[in-house]
Amino acid sequence: MENLTLADLGWSAHFAAQIADDPAQIAHACRLTSVARNRLTGLSPMGEHLLVPPSDMTTGQFAAGDWVLTDPTGHKVMHRLSPLTELSRRAAGTGADRQLIAANVDTLGIVSSCNADFNEARLERYLALAAAVGCLPLVILTKADQSDDPRNYARRAERLSPLVTAVALNATDAADAAQLVPWCRTGQTLALVGSSGVGKSTLSNALTGDRAPTAGIREDDAKGRHTTTARELHRTEAGGWLLDTPGMRALRLSDARAGVDAVFADLDDLAETCRFSDCAHDTEPGCAIRAAIDAGQIDPDRLRRWRKLLAEDARNSETLAEARARDKSFGKLVKSALKDKDRYRR
Repeated sequence: MENLTLADLGWSAHFAAQIADDPAQIAHACRLTSVARNRLTGLSPMGEHLLVPPSDMTTGQFAAGDWVLTDPTGHKVMHRLSPLTELSRRAAGTGADRQLIAANVDTLGIVSSCNADFNEARLERYLALAAAVGCLPLVILTKADQSDDPRNYARRAERLSPLVTAVALNATDAADAAQLVPWCRTGQTLALVGSSGVGKSTLSNALTGDRAPTAGIREDDAKGRHTTTARELHRTEAGGWLLDTPGMRALRLSDARAGVDAVFADLDDLAETCRFSDCAHDTEPGCAIRAAIDAGQIDPDRLRRWRKLLAEDARNSETLAEARARDKSFGKLVKSALKDKDRYRR
């Protein structure tokens, strides 16, 4: 790889401000390109670095795209700089831990396709994530060459939120994939997220010139197999950076209320005009949202999806202590019910 400047790597005033008290630290700035179980890999103007985290941190506390400061040897991370944007999800299980997905992403490329994989609810979930952290959302619709009306899919995506720009393309055509170049020029980072088999790796190959393996999809349900197994930054031929992520079976939102409100701004604004401030938007008189649904201005499914995301985010945004307290309380309730049942049987 050619010699890179910090600006080439995405360094900005946001990071410079964090070392303003000791500007000499800029010589130890490094951007992480991949995160493995026991080590980190990064790039700086000095080249590639194989790094270990500080003794009080694990690699799981870092993400591809992070900026860090290393020790003078360039082999150990001393400090993680506060990211400009940070993508994460609620980790699997009953705990309240977060799993980092990526850091310092400028544009979140939400990849779907012009077939059965297209799903408004899934798109809204990713859009809420992008809005919550301040990423520019870009809906990328692949397999446009296999659809009779790819523009219809783009219109459906753009109707979900005024924040959305949607692009329909053929990922296997390098010239068509070049439509994404404006979002991954020098200093910019584009992350690709979405289901397996929708063409993320194919797009990555087209934009970076790499030849990572790709896999097709099953024709019966338009679902695919994982081909990307890790989150890694790759240099694009346009000079920017691209992060291809493994297909995620579940994106559990956490601390994303502001993002949900932004994506569903139309419903949020209408709710403020309901007669009652605590309107549940069911059968209450003077409900502005119900009136809009009855007038055919809003799809009732959109109201259902809004409620679902709000409820999920509220639950997933619990602290670990709150989650444990809730589970403990529920356990006591179950035990009490079982005791009452035993007494009744006697």
